[in-house]
Amino acid sequence: MAGWTVQTAAQPGMDYRMWQSAGEGVGGLLAIDADAKAGGMQPAWLPYVDVADVDESVAAIKAAGGASHMAADIPGVGRIAMVTDPQGAAFYVMKPIGEGQSTVFAPGRLGHRGWNELHAKDGSSAWDFYRARLGWDEAGTFDMGPMGTYRTFSAGGAEAIGGMMPSPGFDRPMWLSYVNVDDIDAAKSRVESAGGEVTTGPHEVPTGEWMIQARDPQGALFGLLGPKKA
Repeated sequence: MAGWTVQTAAQPGMDYRMWQSAGEGVGGLLAIDADAKAGGMQPAWLPYVDVADVDESVAAIKAAGGASHMAADIPGVGRIAMVTDPQGAAFYVMKPIGEGQSTVFAPGRLGHRGWNELHAKDGSSAWDFYRARLGWDEAGTFDMGPMGTYRTFSAGGAEAIGGMMPSPGFDRPMWLSYVNVDDIDAAKSRVESAGGEVTTGPHEVPTGEWMIQARDPQGALFGLLGPKKA
């Protein structure tokens, strides 16, 4: 859908693949193991949040009513932990190895993440949790009428990196990742021709770009973001 290539980054006992866009890492792919499947895990995209100390973050998340599901040190990558917030939305906290700025999130850059969006049962309590545990700042709010309030947030900078909203219509609380594409209509056609299903959109967003939400053939939800050239 986004012109990615794949590179094997397997570890002992783990068949891990890395997605790349123009030679830069933008994500990973890992099969759900038997234990996770037995616990009810479904195919999904999960965001990673950079933290100063993974174990301290996990302890704070658990103390606030969240849960921890796994933690691991990955050679050459860093320490990670998969957690869920008090409403059940899953994400990772990570302390990467090395210096420099990650390019995974790069608004407007093709093949990279352009937006992060939390769909929660209760938007206000979700915001309180993430603000206190991850130090995010509110960047703005939008009244969506009967749908509630859309709250955007930043992470130590002026630029908003995502938003959160109440979404009782979703199967479960979840994070949705949006990938930048060159043409939203062409991307929609690629999703459908590859066996995916567009569930929402295209809709115009306040930036002037257009978005769709979709499911891949295995049911994982994702979003695409880009201009409408037609």
